Amino acid sequence: MSTVRKTTSEFQERILEFDLASELRHGMMVSNLAYAVAEELKLPHEQCYQLAIAGMLHDIGKLKLTSYINGKEQDPLVIEELKYVRMHSALGYEELKGQGYSQFVLESILYHHENYDGSGYPSNKSGEDIPIGARILRVCDVYSALMSDRPYRKAFDMDTVMELMIDEVKNFDMRIFLAFQRVVHK
Repeated sequence: MSTVRKTTSEFQERILEFDLASELRHGMMVSNLAYAVAEELKLPHEQCYQLAIAGMLHDIGKLKLTSYINGKEQDPLVIEELKYVRMHSALGYEELKGQGYSQFVLESILYHHENYDGSGYPSNKSGEDIPIGARILRVCDVYSALMSDRPYRKAFDMDTVMELMIDEVKNFDMRIFLAFQRVVHK
């Protein structure tokens, strides 16, 4: 193997490791927040627990996209806008279906990018048509993403994150958003 190939391969492995570590941190934050928000909403304990599982697994479909994304990391803004990245929730759903996860977990993962106003994906669901688990994950996912460093920007501070989320409040179920705010401000 040539030195250039070996160096490129090592570089790609380091990027993949970093991405996996970042995704794991993100999943843990979303999981913990989703559990806490579900508790704040006084959902049954089993649903709170199921949301913790869904929060940890919500972006697992991105693993199916790593071979496409690797090699394109020089332009991460383009990557996040690609239609393929928008497929990750459906890919995650398909990957986990038939592996013993509840329909509640699977639908929470599938629809976690649906916006309350109907502008999300993959199905442009709106309002109460979006499963409650997905509506909870949506708020927690956005918060975690904004609070985290990205290849193209540093993490925002909490005040800025809250301002950005309030600016986009149309994306969230207001009852869930208010419960989320109570959780993060405790």
